Amino acid sequence: MVKISIGLIGMERVLGGDFAGVPEIARQADEIGIDMVSITDHVVMGEHIEKYPYGPFPMPLDYPWFEPISVLSAIASVTKNIRLSTGILISPLRPAVLLAKQLATLDVMSRGRVTIGLGIGWQREEYDASGLPWETRYAQFDEQLEVCKLLWRRAPADFKGKTVEFSKIYSYPHPVQATIPMWFGLKPTEKNFARIAKHGTGWIPMDRKPEVIAEHAATMRKAFVAAGRDPKEMEIRCGVRPVVDPGKTHPDLDETLAGVMPLIEAGATTLEFIPSAFCKTPDQLAPFFRKLVAWRNAQK
Repeated sequence: MVKISIGLIGMERVLGGDFAGVPEIARQADEIGIDMVSITDHVVMGEHIEKYPYGPFPMPLDYPWFEPISVLSAIASVTKNIRLSTGILISPLRPAVLLAKQLATLDVMSRGRVTIGLGIGWQREEYDASGLPWETRYAQFDEQLEVCKLLWRRAPADFKGKTVEFSKIYSYPHPVQATIPMWFGLKPTEKNFARIAKHGTGWIPMDRKPEVIAEHAATMRKAFVAAGRDPKEMEIRCGVRPVVDPGKTHPDLDETLAGVMPLIEAGATTLEFIPSAFCKTPDQLAPFFRKLVAWRNAQK
């Protein structure tokens, strides 16, 4: 059965500017049966948003990008079942050992509900402001993944790479899960699919065209086979583009749901909806969640 994720971007508008109300909204979503909640990451934002590689950048420069691990920790404290994710966390902006500790701690505090989404971002200014080299971001990323998996299962631990090195260090707590599922928001290249097959579980594509998703899903399955893994383990979380009926000013959920089956047929295992695109006031959120869950439960 396809799973349902809700993205928190823009939620402060629904809550009248009070983003601190998000944990309560997540609690409602959890009780109603939503599968996952995710939040988007930017540590800082530079002015050159015209360099965004996926079209016009959807948010203004002064948009409040809340720190994901902090927000998910607050959500973890008031929920029981909903999975905690990001779309994506720009992980190279965090030291590898700190990232491992943050995610392990979140997994403990949520009793094993973390499914983290990781990527490298698209804006050089974030790396510059963090005092990190843009040119070696992929090397940092790859070694982060190795360090996280190492520290989550072994102590003392030793590692020697190009961007991080340590000897006989102890990192506790370990995650509740045997390993934290890692999904990747990376460009659809054979090299990146090989990364996913080696280190992770899923892919978070930016493109929402079913025919494009299907093509890349086939390439990703081959990468899983090449890595000695069962392609059935592979997951894809795809954002759903809201449908606006002619003559209306905001998206229609029924019309949007009517058009998502091609995404599932293309390989999407989780569909992500942005509540702030459909809901204008807090009282509209619970009915929105119920409709999503009812639709999900009606699928075979």
